[in-house]
Amino acid sequence: MNIKIAIIGLGYVGLPLARLFATKYPVVGFDINQKRISELNAGTDSTLEVDEDVLKQVLVTSSSNENGLFCSNQMDDIKDCNYYIVTVPTPVDKNNRPDLTPLYKSSETVGKVLKKGDIVIYESTVYPGVTEEECIPVLEKISGLKFNVDFFAGYSPERINPGDKEHTVEKILKVTSGSTPEIGQKVNDLYKSVIIAGTHLAPSIKVAEAAKVIENSQRDINIAFVNELAKIFNLLEIDTHAVLEAAGTKWNFLPFKPGLVGGHCIGVDPYYLAQKAQEKGYHPEIILAGRRLNDSMGEYVASQVVKLMIKKGVTINGAKLLMLGITFKENCPDVRNTKIVDVVHALADYGIQVTIFDPWAKPAEVEHEYQLKTTNDLPTETFDAIVLGVAHNEFTAIDLSKLKKENGVLFDVKGVLKDKADGRL
Repeated sequence: MNIKIAIIGLGYVGLPLARLFATKYPVVGFDINQKRISELNAGTDSTLEVDEDVLKQVLVTSSSNENGLFCSNQMDDIKDCNYYIVTVPTPVDKNNRPDLTPLYKSSETVGKVLKKGDIVIYESTVYPGVTEEECIPVLEKISGLKFNVDFFAGYSPERINPGDKEHTVEKILKVTSGSTPEIGQKVNDLYKSVIIAGTHLAPSIKVAEAAKVIENSQRDINIAFVNELAKIFNLLEIDTHAVLEAAGTKWNFLPFKPGLVGGHCIGVDPYYLAQKAQEKGYHPEIILAGRRLNDSMGEYVASQVVKLMIKKGVTINGAKLLMLGITFKENCPDVRNTKIVDVVHALADYGIQVTIFDPWAKPAEVEHEYQLKTTNDLPTETFDAIVLGVAHNEFTAIDLSKLKKENGVLFDVKGVLKDKADGRL
């Protein structure tokens, strides 16, 4: 059987995967966003995950059986594919409950074109059971086909690290799984054909789902631990980073640093696992405690900045502050679930006027998501306080002393300015 792949969702996960598969197979990248499709077919990726020259090497002008990537928002272009890989986001709502709407809608889309013998693979991060208990019923209902008789499924959790040009998709070992042992082998062989780091075939879809959701939950808990240490050592007037550096000389000490935990993975995935646990009557303590602590860090950072300003004699109400960075991580334009917003709101509650400078973030996107004004141009005025919230490479080259008033405060959330800062986490 000739393989033809449809990638459903062309964001930070879908596009790099589609580009990679397109080096060996005919691939149709499907996304409902017409603007996104137009920019990709022009050879431009606004997420900056795939370089322009790399993208143009695999682009083709029509959906055919030749190797390459064709991007489309038309259902007709994916109806002759036999592998459908779903890479849509899985967010939480305002109450931190899993929102499976993107998964339901993409499953409906696939269901409309699903044929006998097709395999549907999900990559979106979910709690154990979502693929078989939530997505498969949608596919069956829309297609009229029977699961594991007419069509099959797999799960291979994404391991994309936005902005990371070293650990690209083909260089990260991939967990795979299938709805039957035979399908598991087919799914594994498909990924194995392009993932040079290799694959790990899990014994079931639920095992693969669980493996993904605990990867990020583990990181979240470890970061929560060092965030709590930062609060303790700050009260004891001890440099947290110096403590971590000293402890890090032990061979098995885990090198986590304090910080704001945002993004669409680490700050979200633990809630998926917690939701499933609660459905089964178990109230997870460590997972949710870690979430509560990490979610409190934005307000904590703001309070520490204000304390330093007061010590230096700065009048808080009406003070002007420069926030360096709004994206959820360094050297990346992604602003989804960024916790810098929590810091900005907390500072505004003190009556501080915050100017946000980020050369990576799109001002229109930030305003749409958070109703906040940002700029891509470095301000020329001076400020009562400067907070380095994101460690973009550009920020280390700026002479921040020229932007700070004589009695101004420089606070380093990321711990990259070393002795230049008046305070840091």
